[in-house]
Amino acid sequence: MKPLYGWMILAVAAPNPGLLAQGSMERLRPPSVQTIGEASVMAKPDQAQVDIGVVTEAQSADAAASQNARQLETVLGQLKKILGPKAEIRTVSFAITPNYNRPREGQQASIMGYTATNILQVTTGDLLAVGKVVDAATGSGANSIRRLHFTLKDEQQYRAEALRQAANKAKSNAEAIATALGLKIVRILQVEEGGSGEVHPVREMAMAAAMRAPTPIEAGTIEVHARVSLTAEVAP
Repeated sequence: MKPLYGWMILAVAAPNPGLLAQGSMERLRPPSVQTIGEASVMAKPDQAQVDIGVVTEAQSADAAASQNARQLETVLGQLKKILGPKAEIRTVSFAITPNYNRPREGQQASIMGYTATNILQVTTGDLLAVGKVVDAATGSGANSIRRLHFTLKDEQQYRAEALRQAANKAKSNAEAIATALGLKIVRILQVEEGGSGEVHPVREMAMAAAMRAPTPIEAGTIEVHARVSLTAEVAP
């Protein structure tokens, strides 16, 4: 290198802080094992939700909507007779859609009429009344039963128990691995919940089944599932 004013210029590469930090972390990270524990708790449902629909068709949108409203009022009256005036009933969906014909090739589709759809969600804690609700609805003008959904009013106690069991399984798995390798658990470094929630039966009922009287309904059970991942430090 040619001297400049009697001095020699040298280029020195600066260290990469990110690489240094990463290397330091890897050196500081103690030996560890990672395990997963899963558990399920079964519970009897104490609440049911059923989506009941009224679907009507007419030449105009107004006519379809008016017919739908009249039919729905009759259905609501019957439902309140069974569940009482304080019944938990709410509208979850309402739509008016055009019905198109099937044009021949080269022709444009035209509107042949309109369909009005109104879906109610009925929630009740009386599981024995669910069959009566379905029968009353279909017998008074409802022509669509979208789903029957069994739930828990308060799932927290079951969820907590599922998490406790999952955490114990994750810890037991870590201890088993450590023992097999001639090591022992020093401490728990990290615990994460890997997702938990209900797994419940959802029953889709065709109109042919719903029209029978009485409609048989079986609530079954609800599975509350939990998953826990665990990282534990190990040492000889």
